[in-house]
Amino acid sequence: MTTKKAFIFDLDGVIVDTAKYHFLAWKKIADRLGINFTHEHNELLKGVSRIRSLDIILELGKVEASQEDKNKWLIQKNEDYLLCLVDMNESEILPGVLAILKYIKQIGQPIALGSASKNARPILEKTGILSYFDAIVDGNDVTNAKPDPEVFLIAAKKLNISPENSIVFEDSIAGIQAANISKMVSIGIGDEKTLHEAKYIFEDFTHIGTHFIDILIQKRV
Repeated sequence: MTTKKAFIFDLDGVIVDTAKYHFLAWKKIADRLGINFTHEHNELLKGVSRIRSLDIILELGKVEASQEDKNKWLIQKNEDYLLCLVDMNESEILPGVLAILKYIKQIGQPIALGSASKNARPILEKTGILSYFDAIVDGNDVTNAKPDPEVFLIAAKKLNISPENSIVFEDSIAGIQAANISKMVSIGIGDEKTLHEAKYIFEDFTHIGTHFIDILIQKRV
């Protein structure tokens, strides 16, 4: 009998490359505030909540702000980000991802999204892959940001699979740490040096074959 495993995917940087759009939206806010915000700084925002991201940017510029101003900037950032997503389609899916999603679905394994993004559902709809997911847990469902494991634990629970039988694909160190804390199998997608705490690391999904997926399902990994 085939073992059921939960396959949980982060969104930004794993399924689609929306990091570039987040960067542009945050840079607009930073520029208005006179804060120098670079691509290197943007790496600090990976896997963290929108509120915490703004705090990091303000800390970079040593800018103090009222909660009212912060709320206004958060709304502006999200509006700018959503404008970038208007023309999203299947071409935005990162290389190799669709083939893996199709295979996991084909062999009857449950799939969930575990993302800090509050725009996860519209992104999945625009890219045409919403139907692959049996459960979606996003920024609207959680109160604690990664590396807190809340998002992944909720996803596993929704799939009715134990954390020990769950597999997480992540591109941020905070996400890898959250998966590890959950006792889930952590698979890093991206830079090996950055994601060194992951159990397995791949440059991207083109380096993950269906045989590896079979191994994850059949063995205690």
